[in-house]
This record gives sequence, structure tokens and C-alpha cells, in this order.
Amino acid sequence: MPTLHRLNALQKELRDTLSLNDDYRLEVHGDEVRANFIGLQLRSAFQPIVDLARNAPLGYEALLRAFDQKGNAVAPPAAFRQAEVAERLVKFDRLCRTLHTLNYLNMGKGNGLLFLNVHPELLVAVNSHGKVFEQVLHHHDVPTNEVVIEINESAVSEEKLLAAAIANYRERGYRIAIDDFGKEHSNLERLWTLSPEYVKLDGGIIQQAEVNPRLQRILPKLVEIVRELGAEVVVEGIETQSQLELARHAGVHLVQGYLLGRPAAAQQWVMEAA
Repeated sequence: MPTLHRLNALQKELRDTLSLNDDYRLEVHGDEVRANFIGLQLRSAFQPIVDLARNAPLGYEALLRAFDQKGNAVAPPAAFRQAEVAERLVKFDRLCRTLHTLNYLNMGKGNGLLFLNVHPELLVAVNSHGKVFEQVLHHHDVPTNEVVIEINESAVSEEKLLAAAIANYRERGYRIAIDDFGKEHSNLERLWTLSPEYVKLDGGIIQQAEVNPRLQRILPKLVEIVRELGAEVVVEGIETQSQLELARHAGVHLVQGYLLGRPAAAQQWVMEAA
């Protein structure tokens, strides 16, 4: 963990890199880095994405945990809305990704890929995607090809802006995952255009397949089509053994959900791996 001197240097580094004001600060609690911004305390949680072929994590998805000044939990969508109202959405999103990266680094080397979500609004409001965050990664010796940017494509209606944002990220070496595919207005034509490395199927699909024989028959075909488009499928929302077996039967190798591991602080995963 950072010493006080290192923490102060890191705080200044991030303030300069992310153009943050004095209403931001980092804190260390035990083995965890936390951030305070726009009246919220921000923490990281990580959930494994398991490679069934190796029986080991491909990597971890970073998830935001936010709390108000009284210590009450604030749901991530509400936290992002608060940042938007405060006109700090871009900086808030970058700070969250930076916080997750710092905590992920505390897990040590060899933990696989780091999956990071990007708020849909940023995809259409920011140019040179990934450039600022790349500076943070560079300062901490994290290559961009170890970071997977998760994008909820159904939340972005502007096709050209979405394609341009993904192209920006890819030019800098980031990998791309389409998140929550199949939840709303997702379509296969977009997958062909965007060419992501990973497609994360919305958890509702496997949960419905558990009770819907027709969907059980369709799922292997969907997996095959996504693979033919050049992406690997991740099935989210695995909560039961039968759902896991359905994913296996469909030819899926990458899975995520409570059955495989609930979101937890980085240090918990370190202890479980020891």
C-alpha cells in the first residue's frame, strides 16, 4: 500500500492528470484505496470472470461502491446522476476507473484482465477516448491491452459516435467488451460493425433459458454466431448450477455471476488466492 508520502504524490498526480479540484482526495483504509469526490466516498469491488477451460479467472470486473457522508450506500446509477447534476460526470467516471485500477494493482501481478465500465454519456461527449486514462495506466506500468473497456452499446443511439469512440480506445491498445447484450435494443449488426473482443450476454438471458426450452435451443446458436463475428461470449448472471451447465452446454467458456463469486474488495480475492 502507498506510504503517506507516496499517497500525497499520487493524489497530486491524479489531480493534475484528471484535472480535479480541491474537492477530491484519496484515502487509504487498511489495504484499500478510497476516493472522496462530490460529497461521496468511492470504493471498488471486483467480481471474477471465470474461464471454465482453465478453472481460473480470465480477470475481474471492477464495480463501484458509493456512500454518502452518513455512510449510507448510494446505488451506482444514483452516484453517476449526482455527478451529472454537479457537472462532474467526465471527471467522476475517470476517477472511478482510476480508483479501480489502483485497487486492482494491490492484488498483485498475474490477476488477468481488468474489465472497466465507461458511462455511455462519455462515449458521445468526449474526444480522444482513453487518452487521459492511458496516462494513469502508464504511470503505474499497466499496459492498455490488459484493460477491457465495457460499453453498453444499447444505451448509445449515435452509431458513428459509438464506432469512433471504440476506434479511439482500440487505437490505444484497449480491448473492448459489449456489455448487457440482449437486454434492450442490442443487435448483431452492431457487433459486426464494432468488432469487440468480448460480448457479455445480459444475465436475464441465462436466467430465462433455465425455464424456457426454446431459449435453451437458441443459446448455442447465438454463441456460435458471436464467435463467427470474432468475439468471445461471457455469460453474466450465473446464480445456479443449472445455469452454469446450460452455459457449458451452449459452448460458453467464460462466465460471471454470484455462483462463481460475489463482488468483493480486492484484498478478499488476494486472501482467497493465497
